[in-house]
Amino acid sequence: MDRLLLVRHATSPGTRRAIFPATTGACASDQCEPLDRAGEEQAARLGAVLPPADHCWASFAVRALQTARLAGLDPEPLATLAECDFGRWAGMALTEVDDADAMMGWYADPDTTPHGGERFVDVRQRAEKVLRSAREAGGTVIAFTHGGLIKAALVEALGLGSGAVWRLDAAPASVTEMHPVGGGWRVVRVNWTPGTLR
Repeated sequence: MDRLLLVRHATSPGTRRAIFPATTGACASDQCEPLDRAGEEQAARLGAVLPPADHCWASFAVRALQTARLAGLDPEPLATLAECDFGRWAGMALTEVDDADAMMGWYADPDTTPHGGERFVDVRQRAEKVLRSAREAGGTVIAFTHGGLIKAALVEALGLGSGAVWRLDAAPASVTEMHPVGGGWRVVRVNWTPGTLR
């Protein structure tokens, strides 16, 4: 069976505070925080339910690599799996962004960049590359990544406008599964957390 499992990294201190990530995982960084204790436990539980991988990838973020390794896998780091770059909002909580107009404009159109970082359409383009690479690789591909990239992949697979990103969720240590069908993708499960997956 050919399938792509997109796994959001488990919890880190920043995830729990709901901050815009300080690092994206596009490259290795000393500033990238590790998982917290609960995140380590989440990642270990994933290892008990994920199927064997023919290919395993992860962003360069410590939180993604650590999730993969604690799940018992040895990932190849890929920059395309990075989280959105939130520019000057990076490392801030929503309540710390002091420009309400910029925030409202971004919610109205996620393809804008009031934060000075990356447009959601650019994240979608990276997600499309991940989907294409998974199709070309074949077999079971497990990719450890971030909420924004997972939602971008769903928007791409379903042919939705960028505004649909606000109606999707990818919880920490959750799995989103897609199967290639013809020239597109069938979404099999979204935002699933450990139970049974095989």
